[in-house]
Amino acid sequence: MNDTPPAPPPHRPVRWLLPLAAVVVLGAGGYAGWYVWQQQQREHQAQAQTTAVQLKGLEATLDALRRDQRATSQRLQDAATTNRVLRDEMLGLSQRSALLEENVAKLADSANQGRQAVQRDEAELLLTQAAQRLNYADDVDGARRLYAQAATALADLPDADGLNLRQALVQEREALDALGSGPRVQSLQRLDAVARALQGLPSQITGTTGSSTAKPWWQATLAPFVDITPSRQNGPLTAAEKRNADDALQLELTLARAAIERGDRAGRNTALDRVEQWAQRRWPDSPALRAQRAELKALRELPLQANDAVLGSTLQQLRTQTDRR
Repeated sequence: MNDTPPAPPPHRPVRWLLPLAAVVVLGAGGYAGWYVWQQQQREHQAQAQTTAVQLKGLEATLDALRRDQRATSQRLQDAATTNRVLRDEMLGLSQRSALLEENVAKLADSANQGRQAVQRDEAELLLTQAAQRLNYADDVDGARRLYAQAATALADLPDADGLNLRQALVQEREALDALGSGPRVQSLQRLDAVARALQGLPSQITGTTGSSTAKPWWQATLAPFVDITPSRQNGPLTAAEKRNADDALQLELTLARAAIERGDRAGRNTALDRVEQWAQRRWPDSPALRAQRAELKALRELPLQANDAVLGSTLQQLRTQTDRR
C-alpha cells in the first residue's frame, strides 16, 4: 500500500516539439519562398531594366535608321534632281554634238568639194598645157609628162564624174604613145636623112650610065635627026658654082627645118621645092637623086601636127562638166 505509483513519462516536450518543428519548417519554407520570390523579382527587374535598355537602344537605332532613311531619301531626291539636270545637260550636249557633227560634215563636204575643184582646175591646166605643147611645139614627151600629172590629179575624183574622165584620158595617152616622137620630129629626122643622102650623091655620071638610062619616046623619035643632050651633062660645075649651090642648098634646108619646127606647112613646102631645084642643079640626074626627090615629095605630104580626134577629148569633157556645175 505504501508503494507509490510510477511517474508517468514526460509527453509534454515531444508534444511541443512537433508544432515547433512545423513552425520552423514553415518559416524556413516561407523564407525560402520569399527568398526565391525576391530573387525572381530581382531577376524580373534586371530583365525589365535590360529590356528597357534594349528598347531604348532599339528606339535610338530606329531613330538613327529613320534619320538615315530621311537622309537617304533626301540624297535620293538630290540625286534624282541631279540626274534630271545631268540628263538635260546631256540632251543639250547631244544636240550640240549633233550640230557640231553637222557643221563638221558640212565643212568636210565643202573642203572635199574645194579639193575636187582644185584637182579639176589642176587637171584642166595640165591638159591645156599639154595641148599647147602638142599644137605649138610638137613636144610629145612634154605632153606625155603633163598627161601623167593630169592622171594623178584625176585619180581621186568620185566615180560619178571621174570615171569618164579617166577613161578618156587613158585613150588619149594611148593615142599619144602611138605618135612616137611626134610628126615634126619625124619630119626633121627624114629631112636630115635626105640632107645626108644628097651630100653622098656623085657629082658626075659616066657616059655608060647616061646612055643606059631610058630615054623618053620623043627623044627616041628625034634621035636619028637631032642629038639632044641635057645642058647639065655638057660639063661639070665649077668649084664656085658648087660652093654656091651647096650654100643655097644648106640655106633652104635650114629654112625647111625652121618651118617644120614652127609648124609652117606652106613655108616648109616652099623651102623643100627650092631644095629640090638646087639638088637638080647641083647633081646630075641619077636613080639616087630621083629617090631623094621622091623623099622630098613625101616630106611635103607629111602633117606637122597631131590630128588624132581623140586628143583633147578629156579637156573638152572636163570643161563641159565644169560648165554644168
